[in-house]
Amino acid sequence: MTYISEQEYLTHYQKTDYDTPLFTVDMAIFSVTKGQLQVLMVQRSNFPEKGKWALPGGFVNLKTDPDLMVTAHRKLFEKTGINSPYLEQVETIGNQYRDPRGWSITALYFALIDFDKFEIQESTTTETSQWVPINQALKFDLAFDHKKLLRLAFDRLCNKTRYTALPVSLMPELFTLTELQTIYEIILGHTLEKKSFRRRMQEAGAVEETGQQKIVGKRPAQLFRYAFEDYNFTFPRMLETPRNAAKNEKS
Repeated sequence: MTYISEQEYLTHYQKTDYDTPLFTVDMAIFSVTKGQLQVLMVQRSNFPEKGKWALPGGFVNLKTDPDLMVTAHRKLFEKTGINSPYLEQVETIGNQYRDPRGWSITALYFALIDFDKFEIQESTTTETSQWVPINQALKFDLAFDHKKLLRLAFDRLCNKTRYTALPVSLMPELFTLTELQTIYEIILGHTLEKKSFRRRMQEAGAVEETGQQKIVGKRPAQLFRYAFEDYNFTFPRMLETPRNAAKNEKS
């Protein structure tokens, strides 16, 4: 059939004339607690892969979701009771193997959230949720291809930590530079040189002195605050990875 206008074509267009893949959103939600980097996992309550641990997520609703970010926030709340943390898209993956129901696409997101501010809420509509240390979660037999997705999101978080101020989002309003360095070290999984880290933060203007102190051990420590409105600040240079840490990351 030949159409004479765009409107005529769209009027007669039938979406069902073409096969469409399953489309989901999955999220790796990270936090630091008990001195460890942890990821939020949910235990699947339905088939397929019922009973397995997975990243929180679910299907796009074509009628109510105007974009993928809305889907991500909606599914996160439905699955965990957590409402609207910062989310960033990592990658979109699609193939015919990742889901036994057929050809499937997922948009993967990650977030780093304050454990105390976004505590999981009890709800009869949420699946079983649990914070799991990242090293343990990567050893789980996760549903679908979620181990691959988790690794991709973890790599993104580590890279963002090396060149942005994102980890500062986990700090209280006032903090010591030692406390801030500890958060960076927990996420990266290795120690950082103290003088170099302090110089990096102060020379870039990412933190500012408050004139206040607190006692750490038996000595007073200077308190700082974050200097910018958001945590997308990018440092001029990436944090260097110690040689032994780089070897461990590749193994």
